[in-house]
Parts: sequence; C-alpha cells; structure tokens
Amino acid sequence: MKAIAYLQHGLPIDDPAALIDVDLPMPEPGPRDLLVQVRAIAVNPVDTKVRASSAVAALRVLGWDAVGKVVRAGSAVTLFAPGDEVYFAGSITRSGSNAEYCLVDERIAARKPASLSDAEAAALPLTTITAWELLFDRLRVPEHGGAGQHLLIVGAGGGVGSILTQLARQLTGLTVIGTASRPETRDWVKSLGAHHVIDHTKPLREELERIGVPQVEHVASLTHTGQHYPQLIDVLAPQGQLAVIDDPATLDVMPMKRKSLSLHWEFMFARPMYETPDMIRQHELLTRVAQLIDAGTIRTTLGEHFGTINAANLRRAHALIESGRARGKVVLEGF
Repeated sequence: MKAIAYLQHGLPIDDPAALIDVDLPMPEPGPRDLLVQVRAIAVNPVDTKVRASSAVAALRVLGWDAVGKVVRAGSAVTLFAPGDEVYFAGSITRSGSNAEYCLVDERIAARKPASLSDAEAAALPLTTITAWELLFDRLRVPEHGGAGQHLLIVGAGGGVGSILTQLARQLTGLTVIGTASRPETRDWVKSLGAHHVIDHTKPLREELERIGVPQVEHVASLTHTGQHYPQLIDVLAPQGQLAVIDDPATLDVMPMKRKSLSLHWEFMFARPMYETPDMIRQHELLTRVAQLIDAGTIRTTLGEHFGTINAANLRRAHALIESGRARGKVVLEGF
C-alpha cells in the first residue's frame, strides 16, 4: 500500500527527505481494530512536532486524523461493520493515517457526519476531541451552563480554537472571547460564533477592558502559553481555571496560588495511549458531534485543501502548520 513516512527525524520540512513516499505491507487488525481504507486526512501540529523531535530511528508513518471506509473488522468488534464510513483521530502510539490503509481501535472511531464530504469530515476528529475534553472534562463547564461567565480562547483561529469556539457558543451559556491578530483570522473567529475577538499581540488586560470584561473565569491557552502566561494569570478571576494544550518550555505554577487558580492539561491521546476504562468516550463524543454537524448546529473547520495525499503535498502542509499562519484545518484527499 502507498504511504508517506520519514526515515530520519529532525529534518527541516524543505528537505525532500523530511517526508517521502513509500510502499508498505497491509496491516492486520487486532481483536478490536478496524482496518480502514483512508480517503482523506488532516494535518495537525502534533504531526510536525513528532517529525521534528521523535528519536525513533526507524520508518514512521505520521498522521492521525482520517476519514475512510471500514474494509475489515477484528474478531471482537461490535460497533462497526465492513462498509461503514468512519472518522477518527487514532492513537499516537500506532502507525498513522498517512497511508492507504490504517488500523484504529473501534472505541475511538465514529460514523462520519453524513452531511459532510470526506475532506470536510477529516478536518474534525483530533481537534474536536481536544476541544470537547478541554471544555467539558477538564474545565467541567456543564452543557447549557456557564451563564454569566467568560471563556478566553487564546489562538481561537487555529484548529482546536475553531471547534472550541463553536462548542462553547452553541452548547454552553459562556461568553466566548477569542484571540486573533490578523484581519482574516479575526473574521474567521467571529464567523464561528465568538461574542468578542481581541488581539493577543496587544496587552490582554487592555484588550479585555476595551470590550468591558475586567476578568475571565476560564482560559483555554492553545498556543504560545509560555509567552502569554503572566498575562493569563493577571486576567483570570480568583478561583478561575486555566486549560493548556501546547508545550511551554517551563510553567511555574506558584503565581497561581494567590488567586487559588487551577491548571488543567488536555492531551487527547491519553485515553487511547493508556486504554483507560472510559476510552469509549471518544467514540461517544465524536458520534454526538456528527449529530450536531448533521443538525446544522456546528460546522466543519476545514480551512485549506492541499490536494492529493502524497509526500510533496504533505511537506507543504507541514510547512504551513510550522509557520503558525494556518486558519482552521489543512486537509488532503485521495491517493
């Protein structure tokens, strides 16, 4: 089968060897696995981070977001059958979705939204799971709750921010404040339902005061947490909550003590990595999101379509992600 992989980690993305086209054997499903024929994929920051830093000295296939058709089901599979169209974000511990066929545990896959194309659906799984878990499992904002409180989303124009903005606006009573620095990303975040959009290149306290919000109860810091951290502590209300998904070089929690703030890490791969007892929650939440999509409550976060799934196009996609200027999700489709 066709696949895109790397043989040496850490190469700059403009090096043709950073990602290469290869041919690999067809994988064999385990008891709870689906063998999926991949039709579309999305690219995430985790793809670029693993490619740049992984010390695995062997061929590795990246990619986790995927949409495709089940062609075989393991002996213990109960949720799906061959022919089902599914979408999923996979597990970081397994070979990825940048291949014609890949394996995924049924407990972290769901039927794709019927109203979306393959490319539109591929934009959603990883960022949707991250946003859903951050909002409802980490910050523990109840559905239809949070009235009178505020959620500040730092980096609202990116993949996770684009779906988090929608979930918070449509499923809670929170006032949603997104940050964006360019006119096109400000317009994008506003179109996704943010009540306010402020500029994270300016002092956050001044930007919040400009819109009449002196402090916020919840912060989702999706990018450059280390850069914004002192300001986030400053604008959080006493007993507020900070949820983080990126990788700051260091994070001193002592400044949080004075306000009795809480810190939450969200890493959507934790459930499949450790096969936690509630691993099937990812199947359930992706199923719920598909229903919300098909009902017109939320929409795809597809930003750019980069064409056929091959090494050259994936290198272009990685370069855009690394530039920090992606809006929404970058998707590739077909082999």
